[in-house]
This record gives sequence, structure tokens and C-alpha cells, in this order.
Amino acid sequence: MSDKVLIVDDDPSVLKLLEKVMHSNDLETTLADSGLAALNCIKNNTYDMILMDVMLGDMEGFEVIKKLRSQGIQTPVMIVSGRNEDYDSLYGLSLGADDYITKPFRPLVLGAKVKALIRRYKNQVLDSSDILECGPFSYNTSTMRFYNKGEEIILSSKESSLMLLFLKHPGQVYTKEMIYEHVWGNSVAVDDNAIMVYINRLRSKIEEDRQKPAHIVTVRGLGYRFIP
Repeated sequence: MSDKVLIVDDDPSVLKLLEKVMHSNDLETTLADSGLAALNCIKNNTYDMILMDVMLGDMEGFEVIKKLRSQGIQTPVMIVSGRNEDYDSLYGLSLGADDYITKPFRPLVLGAKVKALIRRYKNQVLDSSDILECGPFSYNTSTMRFYNKGEEIILSSKESSLMLLFLKHPGQVYTKEMIYEHVWGNSVAVDDNAIMVYINRLRSKIEEDRQKPAHIVTVRGLGYRFIP
């Protein structure tokens, strides 16, 4: 069975182009031309990937991502936008998007990125036993739900991947290269900003004081260590 991709864009020509790229990669597609249409699709169906435009007719794609993550939906989201600005990419990542690509894009690159994201997300679900416990934290890998002292904390797919890395190896120092290779699947072109975005997001969710973290600790000059 082919993986399913939801494509969200209010430009019919872009929808057709994205659909063509996905079909060339043996992926099934559903098309949505507005934020509301996308939310309705996600409410009634399950997808392996979402391609999200930023500027939609009825709302910004960022708002759609917010709603998904607030509902605990962790389907990988890639922003596909014509706005080539660092703010947009960092803001999208901070809301829980998993990747960002700008228009015009190279079809081969987009297809490879989408398939890689789907593969990593599925491997993440299958990797390890159902319940992983470490200090006050627990993670149910079958339901992709994370808890701190029994209280559920909503994580995006990349936050989940990073949190699982820490939970499985408490006390180990991870360099930025190691983190980027594990979470993004690439250790050659490390994006320091992307790593900092997700470290800060996790800290804001699990630390009592994000400015003085007790769990995700910076090891100066090296990287990060997780102390449960």
C-alpha cells in the first residue's frame, strides 16, 4: 500500500505540480485548497505526510500546523512556501513543522525529502518497546505519546525523535552533528538554528525554568546531555 500525502495549497497549478511529483514517487495524494479543507481532511483521514503552503486563502498554513499539534496529531509536516525568509522557516519549525522547502523547488529534491521524512517517522514508531521510562518521563512508542510525571506533553514528530534520543541514552553527550544526523538524517550540513529551535521547544515543555535547564543541559563546546 502506498504512503498517503495531503497537499495543501490554494494555487491550482501548484497543487497539480505537487501531485505530479508525489505520484512520480509512488505516493497517493489528497488535495486541499484551503486551511479549513485541510483540517476537515485530517479530521476524517490518516496521512503519512502533509505538504503545507504558508499563504492560504482563509488562514495561514502556520495556523493549521498549530491546530494539528495542539490536537496531538504528529503527522510529519513540510512547509512548501514561496517566501524565502529565515523567519518563516524558523517560525514554522517552532510550531512543530518538520522541514521547509521554498518555491521554486527541484522535484527530485522534494520527492527525496518527503520519502525520507516518512521513512524516519515510521522507523521512529517501530523503534524500541512500547513503554520507555526514564526518571519522571515516559514515552509510549505505540501511541507516540509522551508524559512528564503522568501528565501528557504534546510533541511534534521531530520533538519526539529528539526526545526519544535523549530518553534512550540518558547522561550521554550528543554533539550537534550527532543530533542532526539522528533527527534530520544528515550530518554533513548541520543547521545550528534548527537544533536550537527544537532544544528550546523541548525545554519549554519539560523544564521548570527554561533559562536554567535541569534536564536538557548544554555541555559547552560539545553539545547536550539529558539528565532525567
